[in-house]
Amino acid sequence: MPLIKLCAIAELDRGFPVRVEADGFPPLAVYAYAATYYVTDDTCTHGQASLCDGYQEGDVIECPFHGGQFDIKTGAALAYPCTEAIRSYPAVINDGWVCIAAENQA
Repeated sequence: MPLIKLCAIAELDRGFPVRVEADGFPPLAVYAYAATYYVTDDTCTHGQASLCDGYQEGDVIECPFHGGQFDIKTGAALAYPCTEAIRSYPAVINDGWVCIAAENQA
């Protein structure tokens, strides 16, 4: 299974997601939470804002535009006005990098 490197673990601070551009994917957000790493689409499904510009508290990311919230583990929409989930991707740690499988490309 080919992997796509997104960012080095050393680049991540808990509570501060990192926006990543990867060929074949929409902009992605990489999160560190509770000694685990998560990857979702970075664009809010309601207001087209970058979620990395929002506020992460625990396993929830809040959109900077209208306060909608998403679960970073599953992508589920948690708070109005967001009703449509964002896509989440299984994160794979490889040699100090957060990666996702190339098979997840759109």
